[in-house]
Amino acid sequence: MIKQVKLGSQGLTVPTIGLGCMGMTTFGQNDTYGKADEKESIATIHRSFELGGNFLDTADLYGPLKNERLIAKAIQGNRDKYIIASKFGYEVDDQEQLTGAINGSKNYVKKAVERSLKNLNTDYIDLYYLHRLDTNTPIEETVAAMAELVTEGKVRYIGLSEVGSNTIRKAHAIHPLTAIQTEYSLFEREVERLGILNTLNELGIGFVAYSPLGRGFVSGDFKKPEDIPETDFRRYLPRFQGEQFYKNIDLLAKIEAVAKAKQVTTSQLTIAWVIAKGYVPIPGTKRVKYIEQNIAAANITLTAEDLSLLESIIPIDAETGARMHEQGMQQVNL
Repeated sequence: MIKQVKLGSQGLTVPTIGLGCMGMTTFGQNDTYGKADEKESIATIHRSFELGGNFLDTADLYGPLKNERLIAKAIQGNRDKYIIASKFGYEVDDQEQLTGAINGSKNYVKKAVERSLKNLNTDYIDLYYLHRLDTNTPIEETVAAMAELVTEGKVRYIGLSEVGSNTIRKAHAIHPLTAIQTEYSLFEREVERLGILNTLNELGIGFVAYSPLGRGFVSGDFKKPEDIPETDFRRYLPRFQGEQFYKNIDLLAKIEAVAKAKQVTTSQLTIAWVIAKGYVPIPGTKRVKYIEQNIAAANITLTAEDLSLLESIIPIDAETGARMHEQGMQQVNL
């Protein structure tokens, strides 16, 4: 079974590795991370549970709304045995379409949580995040509304995603935050570089690392940019484009050599690196064979020398390409 850890200082205990569920459903007309199959996705959730991986991460954005409904189907009859994290903020209208806005207003917080509770077929969400900061609504208003959900028993713990230290401090002063979720991997260490992780350590807030495999770059499935399907959104991310792609391939080859020497996969090594840093990775997958490999990474022990070697290959200030398109980058670390 997977070791359990405290996520922050508010009392939530989770496995050392979670399961990112975004890729289990299509997003609009696109296959977010390639084709998704509902039966295989549900089997992946069940296999994760068998191995002790009961911490599932979703959001109303994914689908929109389809992902939460898939999870409800997968955990039916066993709700109390899972830890469910979901997110809100990207505004979804009553026709289940994205409006293009980010909404953290009190009224929308209430609307979003009721919809997610219905979609997840549950009366509470274990960990509820604001997906992105609404720059038109004071964070104090958003968090005060989220705190009311805790009081009402609809949410157990709250968190924020992709925010900067100043926002974290303001929010935490209104209601204790349990976790911050941000992209983090050997290929993406901005949250470390900006001192955000130091802020979390100071305040006793947990850190959940999404895309610990560099949005799948670490898996080595793509040897050239053209290998990425046209419907896969990664085609449009700077990390996967042009000259930067090949520079990253060179870095990956060096990581692969370390993994080979330790007799583990490159993906397992990079997941183990996040865990060794003291954080909770939530690698996404929709296939049983990969959930088994990912969870096995939780049992890999890395020494200080191992960490130093990996971080010498890809230093904290290494240029690996922006992790999102320009609009996306304007919405993070605020």
